[in-house]
Amino acid sequence: MAEPAPPVALDHARPERAISPILLRILAVNIMALAILVGSLLYLGRYQDRIVDTELDAMLLQARIVAGAVAENAVVIDDNDQSVLSPLLARMMVRRLAETTETRTRLFSADETLLADSRNLLAPAMPASKNDKIEVEPMSAVGDAPVGWGERIIGAFFDVIDIIHERHIYPPYNEQTAQRAGPYDVTALALRGEKAKQVWSLPQGGLILTVAVPVEHYRHALGAVMMSRSDQSIDHAIYEVRINILQIFFITLGITILLSLYLARAIARPIRQLAQAAEVLRLDQTSHAGITGFANLLRNDAIPDMTHRHDEIGDLSGALRDLTAALARRIGDVENFAADVAHELKNPLTSLRSAVETVERVSDPAAKQKLMLIIREDVDRMTRLITDISSASRLDAELGRAELEPIDLSGKFRQLQDHYRVNAAKTGAPEPVAVMAGDELLRVMGVESRLVQVFQNLIDNALSFSPPGKPVMITTARVGRFVQVVVDDNGPGIPENKLAAIFDRFYSERPSTEKFGMHSGLGLSISKQIIEAHRGRIWAENRKDGAGRIIGARFVVQLPVMVE
Repeated sequence: MAEPAPPVALDHARPERAISPILLRILAVNIMALAILVGSLLYLGRYQDRIVDTELDAMLLQARIVAGAVAENAVVIDDNDQSVLSPLLARMMVRRLAETTETRTRLFSADETLLADSRNLLAPAMPASKNDKIEVEPMSAVGDAPVGWGERIIGAFFDVIDIIHERHIYPPYNEQTAQRAGPYDVTALALRGEKAKQVWSLPQGGLILTVAVPVEHYRHALGAVMMSRSDQSIDHAIYEVRINILQIFFITLGITILLSLYLARAIARPIRQLAQAAEVLRLDQTSHAGITGFANLLRNDAIPDMTHRHDEIGDLSGALRDLTAALARRIGDVENFAADVAHELKNPLTSLRSAVETVERVSDPAAKQKLMLIIREDVDRMTRLITDISSASRLDAELGRAELEPIDLSGKFRQLQDHYRVNAAKTGAPEPVAVMAGDELLRVMGVESRLVQVFQNLIDNALSFSPPGKPVMITTARVGRFVQVVVDDNGPGIPENKLAAIFDRFYSERPSTEKFGMHSGLGLSISKQIIEAHRGRIWAENRKDGAGRIIGARFVVQLPVMVE
């Protein structure tokens, strides 16, 4: 025996995610944008440069004041009757002026000799061997020294940002053991009568801001005042600004996360509900009673109604609900169509079976011939039914694939009139169709062969009910945004309670003189299907005279006019 085939794996529900990917994307976009903004704010290079320039300008003003005071009070006449700076008076002036500032002040004479240094003048007494030695103290950390790990992390983070500022572009500061004015560019310029500014970088980190101005007496440079200060206060100001920015950042980050969660909930949750509803429909179609169960499930409003949101998700919900409703209608139509086909085929098959069983037991040639005629008629009826059923079942797919083209309905009806006139002339009958169309060009977009099929079906139906010699009247006109075609006959009309039912499948309301089974009852149903596929309308009504008596039937077709 052959081995049984392995079971086919059924579809399973998709696993529910613990974290919404949409939430992650929203958070990533919002936080990234905020981080870039805050990062750009934390980079305060230009802001720091402006503070440095402002600080240098302020120091330059202080240096000019000190230079002016020294020139006013510390100039004496030497043995050669030349104006020179008195070292003693200069030290006293520098000491007095430096007490009010945090700036290191040095005074050099015209021969580049150091006359006074506020660091030595204000410092405690030192051993004699070191009176002239100046030591540069390392810069202290910004503000209070950080002790916590959080402050260390923040400090390291700020150091990384400061790398972008490229402080290494400043020349390094080298403290001279024997203080002379020459090695310092700013003092050399000041001794030539110019004001100068200079920024140095320290090996330990940080900057030294320096200015130098000449000490002038009667426009003659007797010396130079050099003032220098670390950028500790600047770093402290930058640090405070950055801390404030970080505080605002974390507050804004919390608000951003909350808003992102709300936004993700407003977007992801309804989308997830719609997806779950669609998943339920997909999985439950196999657990219900075939197509019927699935159609019933669709009719139970399985898709949540979110149209009240008035946004894209509401539009999506409405579109899915419309889609499932259309699917339910289509499935219902398929069910009804299958039932109708089975019912319509059952009658001729029953008659055919009865005739076949009877003909085997009948020996009379005339009776056999009559039974064979019945069998032939039933076979022809089944052939017509199957042909029309096949045409109706392929109609939607054919219309969906076909390309629409412009059609001139007025000209098309004149062609149909000529066609029926030629056929009537062969039998000597009067003209069966009269077309009343104006000179207006009435054009629609459609499938020409299918629209011609509709109008031929309407004309043939009207001719079958009209008395001989009375033509079918066709009127075309434009009514608003539609081209309207009216087909009038002179027959007995349609029962008032059947005006809508005549468009049902397999419904047939034929003249009493017509032989039974000559029509499948699908003609008007197919016509309605074609017109609605062209976004048009078709309906039937009775023509009545002034006394209210029915004088014929009328079929009205409206199709959207083609936009030029």
